[in-house]
Amino acid sequence: MKLRKMFLRDGVGGLVFDIVIYFVMLFVLVITLYPFVNMIAVSFNDALDSLLGGIRLWPRRFSLYNYEFIFQNNSIMQATIISVLRTLIGASLNLVACMMLAYTLSRKEFVCRYLFLKILVFTMYISGGLIPTFLLMRLLGLIGTFWVYIIPGIVSAWNVVIIRSYIENSIPNSLIESARIDGATEFRTLFRIVIPLSMPVIATVLLWNAVWQWNSWIDVMLYNNAKPQLSTLQFELQKVLMQTIQTAQVYNASQLGAEMAARRQTTTAQATRAAMTIVATVPILLVYPFLQKYFIHGLTIGGVKE
Repeated sequence: MKLRKMFLRDGVGGLVFDIVIYFVMLFVLVITLYPFVNMIAVSFNDALDSLLGGIRLWPRRFSLYNYEFIFQNNSIMQATIISVLRTLIGASLNLVACMMLAYTLSRKEFVCRYLFLKILVFTMYISGGLIPTFLLMRLLGLIGTFWVYIIPGIVSAWNVVIIRSYIENSIPNSLIESARIDGATEFRTLFRIVIPLSMPVIATVLLWNAVWQWNSWIDVMLYNNAKPQLSTLQFELQKVLMQTIQTAQVYNASQLGAEMAARRQTTTAQATRAAMTIVATVPILLVYPFLQKYFIHGLTIGGVKE
């Protein structure tokens, strides 16, 4: 019935085009999901058995030892707490700072707004470099502290531009003028009118920052490598992977068969990498469905001015 309606509406050409599009999108969906599903299967499969290959969509010999091996490290839980804290604090402060700056740059009565906007955009193309940035962090006394994860990224030029564009194109200026006539201050206007009407772009920016903070590990290596108590989950998992690769044994066929016959619990670089990827990915996957509606809306609205 559905194909008949499509045929009557679009004709033969339109029906063929729709069918081709469906098959292309199905193919893209399969090649996108398969590597992740395969990695889940490998992470829950016995590590030695995975060396034989042939793991596709389901573990052949189910085992939780790969995850036990990761969380046996006592520093993993401490690193997880640090990662959660830097994600919550960093993403929240970045959102507040970018929101206030974007609102300021969106006001036409701010005579220097185009000058400051150009300076801000200029920073997106040219940076100070790794060594000058490290020297700056040391001069500011941020080396070896938790705030080295937060302060350097508290303002993002890209996020400011996105929020400013949304405010200018999606929030009527008459609402802001009405608030001023009623005696509202700029802060009251921002937090009582602009922010509630900017939930799509807020969710988008918040998700971007949360993913960046959660996945970041290079700043840990550069600034807090000597502070194990300030290490993050991504950095600890990276160290676990490197230790596994360095201590990995090369099995020949007889050794592998003997190990599997004895059912010795061990792990390999391949299994550890799969388990670490799942551990690092699941928290973001749990958050995204709650922000998906706002995320898609924030990416589309405000981008084109009517």
